[in-house]
Amino acid sequence: MTPNRPNLDSVPPDVRAYIEYLEENLAEAQNEAESSRGSTNAGEPSEAPTTAQVITISRAGLAKRTPRHLYSRQRRGGMGVFDLDSDDDPPAFLLVADVSERLHIWTDRSRYFSLAVADLPEEPVRAKGEAVSRWVSLQTGEQLAVVTPDGGGAHLYLLSDRGWLRKFSRTQLPHLKVGALVEVRAGHTPVGACWSSGGDDLFVVTRMGQAIRFSERQVPIAGGCLGIRLEPPDECLAVAAVQEESGVFLVGDDGKGTVRLMAGFRTNKSPGAGGKVAMKADRLLCAQTVTTGQDVLIISALGKIIRFSADDIPAKEGVVQGVNCMALRADSVVAATVSDGGAPVLEE
Repeated sequence: MTPNRPNLDSVPPDVRAYIEYLEENLAEAQNEAESSRGSTNAGEPSEAPTTAQVITISRAGLAKRTPRHLYSRQRRGGMGVFDLDSDDDPPAFLLVADVSERLHIWTDRSRYFSLAVADLPEEPVRAKGEAVSRWVSLQTGEQLAVVTPDGGGAHLYLLSDRGWLRKFSRTQLPHLKVGALVEVRAGHTPVGACWSSGGDDLFVVTRMGQAIRFSERQVPIAGGCLGIRLEPPDECLAVAAVQEESGVFLVGDDGKGTVRLMAGFRTNKSPGAGGKVAMKADRLLCAQTVTTGQDVLIISALGKIIRFSADDIPAKEGVVQGVNCMALRADSVVAATVSDGGAPVLEE
C-alpha cells in the first residue's frame, strides 16, 4: 500500500527540497517507463473529434493545420511523433486555434496580417504543408515573427525583443490594414503577444529566464511602455496575462520545463524594472499561462511533437531548473503551446 504524503511544512527547507527532488526524479522515471510502454497505443485518440486545430509553421513559412484529436496524449518525458515535414527548414511556431478563428500575424519588419485558420491546408500529422506566402505577402528576406489566435480577451498586448509593450483594444484590430506597418515601437522587432481580460497582471519573460509581473492597467493605450529592463545579451521571449492563482508554463530548448506559480512571484508596483529569475535555463522557448486540465504541446527542431497533460508537471512557487518534458536525442525544443485538454473519447 502506498502511504499518504505527510505534511512537510515543519520539515527544514533543505530536507523538504531534497524530498521534492527525489519525488520529481521518481515521477520522471515512471513517466518515461509509461511513455515507452504506451508507444504501442500511439494510434488511439485522446479526445473526441474536435474543430480545434494544431497549427505548425516552419521558419521559412511552410504551414499546415491538423485536427487536435489526431495527436494522441502521451506521458511527459516521451519522444513524441513526427509532425511538420520541412526537411532542413525547422519548425518555428506551434499554436492551437479553432477552425472558425483568425490568426493575427506580425513579421520581423513589423508588418501586420490577418489570416483565417480555415484557409490553411488541413493535413495529416506528418505532412509538408504549404508556403504561407500564398496568403501572406512577404517581402524578400521577411519572416514571420508573431502568430497568435484571435482570443476572447479585451486587449491584445504585443511585446518587442527589447521589452517594449504595446496595447491594442479588441475594437482596434479589425481596423488594422493588412500589410501595413504596425510597430511595437520604432526599431523594435515583435516577439510575443497575449490576450488579457482588462484586469489582469502581465508576466513578461526573457530568453534567459528573467521575468517581471505588473498590472496591465499601467500600460498606456497610446504608445505603450517599457515592460522590463534587459541586461545584454538577453532579449524578450513572451508576455502572458496572469492572476494571483495562475501558473505559467515555461520550457527551455533542452526540453526541461516547469509551471511557475504566480503566488510565489511578487508583483512589481510598476513596469520597466529589471527582472528576477523565473526559471533556471540557458534559453527559454515558451512562457504561457496554464490551468489544471489543459495540455502542453512541444515541437522540436527535427519536427517531433509531443502532447501531454500539464498536470504531469510539478507546479512550483520557487525557482527551479525544471523537469524533463520531452526526450531529445541530438535535437532541441523550438516551440511549445498550451491547449484545452478536449472532451474525452466515449467508450462504446
